[in-house]
Amino acid sequence: MANNIKQVMDIRPGKSMTTGQSDEHQRNWTERGWEWASKHGNYDRTRERLNFEVIKGGKVVPVDKSKSIPDRMAENLRERSIKDPNAGLTEPKFRTVANIIFGGSRERMHEIAFGGQKVNLTHGADNSHIRRNKDIELWAQDVYRFACDKWGEDNVIGFYVHLDELNPHVHCTVIPVVERNKISFNKIFGGNIYDFKERLFALHDELAKVNGKWGLNRGDSVSVTGTKHRTTEEYRRALSRECTALEEQIGNDRELLRQLHSDIRLAEKRVKGLSTMIANQEQKKLELEEEIRTVATDLRTGKGDSEELQKRIAKLDYELQKVLENLSDKREKLAEADCKLSELKTLEAESKDKVESYREEVRLATYNLENQVRYRLAEAMVGDIIREFRTHFQSLGKEAQSVFDDSLIKDMAERGEDIFKCAIYLFANYVDLATTFAEGHGGGGGGSDLPWGRKEDEDDRTWARRCLQRAHRMMKPAGGKSVRKK
Repeated sequence: MANNIKQVMDIRPGKSMTTGQSDEHQRNWTERGWEWASKHGNYDRTRERLNFEVIKGGKVVPVDKSKSIPDRMAENLRERSIKDPNAGLTEPKFRTVANIIFGGSRERMHEIAFGGQKVNLTHGADNSHIRRNKDIELWAQDVYRFACDKWGEDNVIGFYVHLDELNPHVHCTVIPVVERNKISFNKIFGGNIYDFKERLFALHDELAKVNGKWGLNRGDSVSVTGTKHRTTEEYRRALSRECTALEEQIGNDRELLRQLHSDIRLAEKRVKGLSTMIANQEQKKLELEEEIRTVATDLRTGKGDSEELQKRIAKLDYELQKVLENLSDKREKLAEADCKLSELKTLEAESKDKVESYREEVRLATYNLENQVRYRLAEAMVGDIIREFRTHFQSLGKEAQSVFDDSLIKDMAERGEDIFKCAIYLFANYVDLATTFAEGHGGGGGGSDLPWGRKEDEDDRTWARRCLQRAHRMMKPAGGKSVRKK
């Protein structure tokens, strides 16, 4: 059972930190915002008081809602004279924040956060009796120190611990600042998906050392579990389940978007209606003030019956007060309506992002299945092709055989295993091992002084093809130059 208790760390790049994201991290919502979040999300308001944040020095404090995360970030950069590359742009283009989630398996995280207390996870349940366990603060401080050691305490601008959802977790916001006081997500977390995965893999290893004492284990690597050896049918079934779950989530979020769109239209109508009412009342106010000035002038200059004029002024004053009260009421309602509209639009934008994220996961899952099938087909064909070539090659005359001199297919037929082994080292970017292997197996030639490494825009297939071609040259007899790692 203990082996199934895993740590969680998820890193997502962001081109900015929105006010909506900040409000969600800080639970900085209006009453209506809370009503909406409680109705459509997994938030338990009776446990919101248990949330906390960790600030400089690893101090545990209540969540400070007085300053949003975007404001904290702007202030942080200003104090360090660091320029935000997205400043002044209509649409942010650069990845300037890393949104990181830390957590673990639900059962263990509940033990750390609540001890032996049983939290009722039924939607709408009252958990006001639940108390925060000291262990969750100590765990959060350990993880906070890990984040500060990795990315610098000055760059950790938000570290919020949520105990009011289904599973206790941390939202950590990091600005990826490099030594030259510049923001660079690529240099801190990796410039492409392969660098990113490699660094994330190493981070999981390091985090596991911190989480070990809390009973949270590192997830097993594919290279350890042998998951890559699943049959295509097993892989297809797993992806099918994943796609079904994602499609269901997309459907749920699509329904949520439909409701949000309807609520936004109603809110926009209310804002428009209130704005029209305010404009009418302001016009009426101007007219009453003008009429009062005219009557007051008549009274001052002795035009007309003074008693009637005074009564008229009193009546107009009464009407003006009513208009002013009306204006105050409508302006207050307009401010509330504007706030609700803004919240709804933020929720809509976040829901759209989620739907697009799920769609991307479906596309990726489908692409992965296609690649698995392609890999199985290629694996089955290559051996057959080489064996068939070897059989037919022997029956050819010397002149016909010479056509295949120095060809990949001939060399694969003669020493395919060695070429594959060398290519595997190159694919893993172990250039020195590939060179040593080639030289120790009769090769060592066909190299180059040019740097060797994977290009940022290179997919797996193109990279594998280049590795195979280079391995073919390297396995030729010595006489050329060795490759140099980039």
